[in-house]
Amino acid sequence: MDEKIECPVDGVSIDENRTRIGAFIVLLLGLAYVISASWLFPAFLLMDFILRAAGLASFSLIAIVSGQVARILKIKSKPVDRAPKRFAAATGAVFSGLIVLAQLPGCHTLALSLTAVLLIFASLESFVGFCAGCYVYSWLKPLR
Repeated sequence: MDEKIECPVDGVSIDENRTRIGAFIVLLLGLAYVISASWLFPAFLLMDFILRAAGLASFSLIAIVSGQVARILKIKSKPVDRAPKRFAAATGAVFSGLIVLAQLPGCHTLALSLTAVLLIFASLESFVGFCAGCYVYSWLKPLR
């Protein structure tokens, strides 16, 4: 990893494979939004991302389903630090909130552009295990 890239760390482990399954679910829900243009999809993602960013993953429907899928498919656990994933969830909440806000006044092009970014991040996490959150965190850290 590039020496300029830093990830937040909190010393709590979570299962990366469940996180990747969750990212795939986010990808599917984002695609459902693109197809349907229903604000319910980004609104659901907003609430779910907020729960996960707040450390309340046990109430997150995406986290629950991801865990069930991993269990059913007998996917072995791969521990990683939770903090980068929580930061990525907070970033997802921001994007989902902006998508909902853009959708309300009919700014469909903006909403779809924001959705495209969310889908790219979810795809990277889901398919290659690349967490863009560390890069975003490193860019934002100097602003503190």
